[in-house]
Amino acid sequence: MASLFEAAGLEASAPRPLADRLRPASLAEVQGQDHLTGEAGLISRMISSGRISSMVLWGPPGTGKTTIARLLAGEAGLHFEQISAIHSGVADLKKVFEAARLRRTDKGQGTLLFVDEIHRFNKAQQDSFLPWMEDGTITLVGATTENPSFELNAAVLSRAKVLTLNRLDGAAMAGLLARAQELEGRSLPVTEEAREQLFAMADGDGRYFLNLVEDLFSIVEDGAGPLDASGLAETIQRRVPVYDKGQDGHYNLISALHKSIRGSDPDAALYWLARMLVAGEDPLFICRRLVRMANEDIGLADPQAVLQALAAKDVYDFLGSPEGELGLAQAAVYLATAPKSIGVYTAYKQVMRRAKETGSVMPPKIILNAPTKMMKEQEYGAGYKYDPDQPDGFSGQNYFPAEMGRETFYDPPDKGFEREIRKRLDWWASLRAQRGEK
Repeated sequence: MASLFEAAGLEASAPRPLADRLRPASLAEVQGQDHLTGEAGLISRMISSGRISSMVLWGPPGTGKTTIARLLAGEAGLHFEQISAIHSGVADLKKVFEAARLRRTDKGQGTLLFVDEIHRFNKAQQDSFLPWMEDGTITLVGATTENPSFELNAAVLSRAKVLTLNRLDGAAMAGLLARAQELEGRSLPVTEEAREQLFAMADGDGRYFLNLVEDLFSIVEDGAGPLDASGLAETIQRRVPVYDKGQDGHYNLISALHKSIRGSDPDAALYWLARMLVAGEDPLFICRRLVRMANEDIGLADPQAVLQALAAKDVYDFLGSPEGELGLAQAAVYLATAPKSIGVYTAYKQVMRRAKETGSVMPPKIILNAPTKMMKEQEYGAGYKYDPDQPDGFSGQNYFPAEMGRETFYDPPDKGFEREIRKRLDWWASLRAQRGEK
């Protein structure tokens, strides 16, 4: 049965999206990746030299990975073949490899195989590329939003260059917008402030940005007054920033928060905390990391730090979102402004190594209990001094194994509360020396 479109003699094809119509026709038109596609960029140098090597294009969504691969094939005179690791299996790969072999044998043409989401292939599937890469049958160009170091086999990485694509900045967005306006034959009806807000909404994703622009062109009538920032927000819902707990964003942002706190920058700490919360991070994950920071980077320089971090969890559990998130903000600021010390952290690492080295040596007998007659006869606990009853509340006895002798692991720095701890340790050391204890 004929469709209504066919009955009317019309084509049933949908209009091409703006992002597709503006797809660059040459590497020079690619926005935001001049370090790769510019005149002095690595990909441009490859083309000039005539030596195209396999590569992995690593970057956020909408930064031009597919476009660059397609243009590279055209510039190098290679047949372009595209597959997706999401929808392809071993059988599909075998067909692609065989077709590439015949193309090379019969026509003398090489094949650029573009694999989207290459990190989705398992180890065996990734290994299947190796012999075809080595004999030159295919030039592999993989695209991934994941860190290749974690997701791709070392064998593949040793045969392919990893090229990092940047998220599109304001200048790149402006370039895309200029081309879109030229194609549409009119300016986008937004104020300068709304334009900047539109850039922020896109969050570095050029494809998403062009989709927003296309929506605005279709929604706002030609000749209408420009939308201001509030009008834009009402017209287009704000996009949630790209952030996947299984991707690098999860680890990059918590690393940024941790290092901002460690670097005593409360403003940066608040910013990265907000970025994580806006992106939908689990607040309890942040709480756990705040507790870790309190112990690892602050320690006894401020014993209240860990209590503040633990209290943040209780506040969030009690109040929920969004009120409870203020508890996380308070803890982040407290930790950022607290004195920093790794005295306990360093001591713990040292003593763990020493414990493994010394094995199963016994504690000295003076600090062992003697619940049986035999143990008393063997002088378990003999000579032990109860410190609270000693002068100055300190006996100065040695509690290390006899085989070790006394050792020093904890050396508190002159920071925060550890100044007081240092005074105590120095005082006890002087008493020990006076009493002849080693």
